[in-house]
Amino acid sequence: MTLPTIAQSPTEPKFVQNPYAFYERARALGRIVYWEDYGLPAVVSAAAVNAILRDRRFGREIPPEKRRPIPAHQAPFYAVEAHSMLELEPPRHTRLRALVLRAFTSRRIAAMGPEIAALSHRLIDGFPSEPFDLLPAFARLIPVIVIARLLGVPESMADQLLNWSNAMVGMYQARRSRAMEEAAATAATEFADFLRSYVEERRARPADDLITHLIAAEAEGDKLSTDELIATCILLLNAGHEATVHSLGNAVKVLLQEKTPPEALAPAAIEATVEELLRFDPPLHLFTRHAYEDVEVMGQTFAKGSEVALLLAAANRDPAAFERPAKFLPGRAAKPNLSFGAGLHFCVGAPLARLELQTALPILFARQPGLALAGRPRYADLYHFHGLERLQVKLR
Repeated sequence: MTLPTIAQSPTEPKFVQNPYAFYERARALGRIVYWEDYGLPAVVSAAAVNAILRDRRFGREIPPEKRRPIPAHQAPFYAVEAHSMLELEPPRHTRLRALVLRAFTSRRIAAMGPEIAALSHRLIDGFPSEPFDLLPAFARLIPVIVIARLLGVPESMADQLLNWSNAMVGMYQARRSRAMEEAAATAATEFADFLRSYVEERRARPADDLITHLIAAEAEGDKLSTDELIATCILLLNAGHEATVHSLGNAVKVLLQEKTPPEALAPAAIEATVEELLRFDPPLHLFTRHAYEDVEVMGQTFAKGSEVALLLAAANRDPAAFERPAKFLPGRAAKPNLSFGAGLHFCVGAPLARLELQTALPILFARQPGLALAGRPRYADLYHFHGLERLQVKLR
């Protein structure tokens, strides 16, 4: 079957501010289209995205026949990625994920609730009286401080961790340049060197933190190597920080623009409201998979070795899956969305991200009931991520 073709630069300013208009144009052509600018088939149907994410015949790891030599200036970045479970498939992915989940437990995550609440209050106490950007004052600080505390890394390193994280995730953005690749490689080297010394320190002097628990995690006599530990810590920070910052910023923007009533943030409603916020304007819009054999999905055949773009945000607004999908409805009955992926690679940090949103948002709006926009929110040129570059607000 020949796919309908559609063109759209992912760095074009109108697209950056509103990618959903493009998704609707693509959906009008079919469930799967050929996105000319990426040179890939792109899936906009919720059912098809969900099916591919759960199909073990597709995966993240590049097939051997498709691998290309890594340029020298990118080598330090990919040396870390080589040990990241995000980029691996079974059996190595199975082993790594099982070990990580032995340390990154739901109990340990839930215990962070009071700390997230206290941190939210502390940051709100420091809000200025004049209009200010909520991103650096609130949304960027909560995720990085929380993950630093979890790992046992000094909170005073938050700015450095943010700099490393921002440089490394640039490798996934459509605007990626040679300068960004070099910055990512430098950040990967510095970040890995720092964590290597930290891991060795924790081996000698264990503490009650995630790095210590990752070191101790064991399954059938198997443990994480130092390189795997480092890659896991970097993944938890980069993925957790990048996605949660965007989720928090996007959520506050939507809640203010929609004049959402306080009841939507009440204890009985907050879980459903957060799920609707994640569905409506998620932090990650595109993820790719490789076909490991010839696979047919909904009438479309993907040849072995081919790559496919899964448009998570388009799937979240598929009218076949959600009634009135372009409308933010905080009272919508909670229904699974694809913001955290699905299947084997379902986001390991999803429970922590949800806890941060469910804790921080009610506190912010309870403490600042007169919070209002003080300027038009602007999205940053980050695709395939989707998050704001500024969120000017004022306190009434």
